[in-house]
Amino acid sequence: MALDGRRYAVRPDLADARLRGQVEALRFEVGVVMQVQAFSAPLRKAPRDDAMQLSEALFGETLRVFDVREGYAWGQLARDGYVGYVPVAALAGRAVAPSHRVAVPSTLIYPQANLKTTPHRFLPLNAEVTVTGHEGNYAALAGGGFVFAAHLRPLTDHNGDFVAVAEQFLATPYLWGGKTVHGLDCSGLVQVALQACGGNCLRDSDMQEQTLGKPVPENDLAQLRRGDLVFWDGHVGIMTDGETLLHANGHHMMVAKEPLADAVARIAASGKPITAIRRL
Repeated sequence: MALDGRRYAVRPDLADARLRGQVEALRFEVGVVMQVQAFSAPLRKAPRDDAMQLSEALFGETLRVFDVREGYAWGQLARDGYVGYVPVAALAGRAVAPSHRVAVPSTLIYPQANLKTTPHRFLPLNAEVTVTGHEGNYAALAGGGFVFAAHLRPLTDHNGDFVAVAEQFLATPYLWGGKTVHGLDCSGLVQVALQACGGNCLRDSDMQEQTLGKPVPENDLAQLRRGDLVFWDGHVGIMTDGETLLHANGHHMMVAKEPLADAVARIAASGKPITAIRRL
């Protein structure tokens, strides 16, 4: 059985050395671990700026790089195992062990522990940073800069309700492959919300349908409750109660809440019935 190229680093010319004996390739590489140093970096299908964005790598994430070409690194993200091409300019060669993560939709890195100074950059939810000390209400970061400390949590300290986390992204623009407050897609919304609460979650909706929670028998809509995940072919949404769906979608082109019945009817009209309901 062919391995899923989204989850296994394998090309005809090159593969992860850990796959030796499972796949055929002209050569195998152990890879080099690099770390994302940008707010977020696109993970693309091919090493081109106009190639489809499949996902995003967030600040502090690590990528095992097997090949570099045309300004792009081909590798596998450590957090969710996704494989693709990330701009080399967004990566640092030396990984620093993180101590904290961003626990709000977005925060800022300031040059000083002073809100009146001009921020260097944004940081998204689930970005990972290394705190070296504190100055007043601000946390000092390895590599320089300060973040409002209340926006950070230790890596082992998680948010509580993943639905409440997802609701913070209401009206965020829809972006294929996106995972930040500047734009995200349906499975990206589910993933970042669950990860903020300490849950393991794969990237794409078909992966999530296969691995998250337990099925609701017979897809019974009358039994739905807060936190249930509703799946269609290529789409997923989160129930905020027994009747309301929260989802990033191409109809509204943003994260929106709407009656589940409306979404079911609209999507069914395009020939796509509900494929599964999963309860975490």
